[in-house]
Amino acid sequence: RKANVVAGEAGGITQHIGAYHVEVAGKRTITFLDTPGHEAFTAMRARGAQVTDIVVIVIAADDQVMPQTVEAISHAKSAGVPIIIAINKVDLPTADVEKVKQDLLQHEVVLEDFGGTVLHSEISAKKGTGVPELLEQILLQADILELKANPSRRAVGSVVEAQLDQGKGPVATVLVQNGTLKVGDDYICGIHSGRVRAMLDERGKQVKEAGPAIPVQILGLTGVPMAGDQLLVVDDATAAREIAQRRERLDREAKSRRTTRGVVSLEDFMSQATAGQKRQLRLVIKADQGGPAEALADALQQLSNNEVQVEIIHRAVGAIAESDILLAKAAGAIIIGFHVRPDNNARSAAEREGVDIKLYRIIYEAVADVKAALEGMLRPEEREVVYGEAEVRETFKVARIGTIAGCIVRSGNVNRKGRIRVIRDGIEIYDGAISSLRRFKDDVNEVKEGYECGIGIENFNDLKIGDVFECYRTEEVARTLDQASKT
Repeated sequence: RKANVVAGEAGGITQHIGAYHVEVAGKRTITFLDTPGHEAFTAMRARGAQVTDIVVIVIAADDQVMPQTVEAISHAKSAGVPIIIAINKVDLPTADVEKVKQDLLQHEVVLEDFGGTVLHSEISAKKGTGVPELLEQILLQADILELKANPSRRAVGSVVEAQLDQGKGPVATVLVQNGTLKVGDDYICGIHSGRVRAMLDERGKQVKEAGPAIPVQILGLTGVPMAGDQLLVVDDATAAREIAQRRERLDREAKSRRTTRGVVSLEDFMSQATAGQKRQLRLVIKADQGGPAEALADALQQLSNNEVQVEIIHRAVGAIAESDILLAKAAGAIIIGFHVRPDNNARSAAEREGVDIKLYRIIYEAVADVKAALEGMLRPEEREVVYGEAEVRETFKVARIGTIAGCIVRSGNVNRKGRIRVIRDGIEIYDGAISSLRRFKDDVNEVKEGYECGIGIENFNDLKIGDVFECYRTEEVARTLDQASKT
C-alpha cells in the first residue's frame, strides 16, 4: 500500500467512499472497489449489477482458505468475473504458499502453475514485495479482456453505496461504467431522478466530470437510492421525473402486495398451507461464518421430501440486520440465526413486522426444531379401526323413521360413535352414520358380540336380509419425516 495506493491520498479512503482510483506506472489508473465483505458489494451482487471487471482475492500464506474467501470466490464466479489470487504474508516464516494453492484446487480455482487460467501473485503487504507485479497482472488481464468504454457518450453508472448526510442531504457513491458524468447532467437512478449539483472525488475535492471507471460522490439526489441501482444520464429532465415517479408507484404497489403475505412462525406454520398443495418452509439463514451457514443450509434442505420442502431464500454471514427482517417479511420466511444476534434495529423491526427469529448455538438443535415444524406440516395419516361386524336377520319398516335392520353382532361390537359400511355379496354399497341403535326398546351406545340389536342407518333404507354391517371409525395419526420419505 505504501507507494502506489496511499500516495497523496491520506487516510480513511475506503471508509469514506468505498471505492478509489490510483495511478500506476505508465500513467494508467486502476479503480479499487471495497472487498466482497463490503455490504454494498454484496447488495450489488444480489441485484446482478456487473460493476467489477476483475476480482482480486487476498489469502494469507500462513493460513488456510477461509469460509469468507470461499464466499468471495462464489460471488465472483456467479457474476462471471475473472479472478486474480494475491497470496499475502509470504515473508513470514510460517508461510506455506503451496498449501494455499492446493486448498484453492478444492474450490475449483486452478492457478496457472497447475495448468489453469487463474493468475496469482505472491505478495507481502508489509514490505511491498510483489505489489508492482500484482498491479501489472491487473493491467495485463484488463488488456487481454479488452476492457474498454466510450467516454464520449452519456454516462451510465452503478451506485456503490448511499447514505443520508446531515449537511449534504442524500449522497450516493457512483462508479461510472461508461461515458462521462458531468455537473449539471439530468439523470434517473432507481426510483429517484434529479440533476447533478456537485461531484466529489475520494479526497472530498470537487470535480467537474468523471469518466469511465472513476468513482465519485454525487450531491443533488431527491432521495437515497439502493446499492446496485443503475444511474442513467438523460436528455429530458421531465421524462426522467415521470419514469422515476412511475417506478416509485410500482415499487410501492409491490411492497403493499408483499406485506399482505402471511408471515409465520415455526409453531403455527402447519395452518398456513391449504390441502393438496406442496408445503414450503422458507428460511433466511445468518451465521457467524460461511462454513456453518453452508452446513446448516445443507442439513435443513435434506429434510425436504415429496410433501414438505425447505427453501433457503437467503444465506449470509454476519449479524441479523433490519434488511434481513424486511426480506423475511416479503418472502413469508423465518430467520435462523446461528451464533449471531439481531441488533436493536432488527429486533424492533421483527416485532413490528411480526417476523419470527430463532437463535441457535448448536446445529443439531436447529435441525431438530425445523424437523419438528416440518413433521407438523405433514398431513396426518388416516388409519381405520374396525369395531366389529353385524349381520341383518330381519328388516322392519317403521313410520316416519324408515327401515330398521334386526341384526346379530357376529364379531367385536357395534358402537354408536362409529360409522356403518353396508356390504352386500362382498361389495360395499353404502357408507353412513348410525341413526339409531337399540336393544329391545332401549337406546344403547354399544352392543357386544353375540347380542341382537336394531340398527337404523341415516338416509339409507334399502336394507335386505343377509347384508353385513361393518362398524368402524377413522383416526388421524401424526407422521414423521422418516415415514414420509419412505412413501
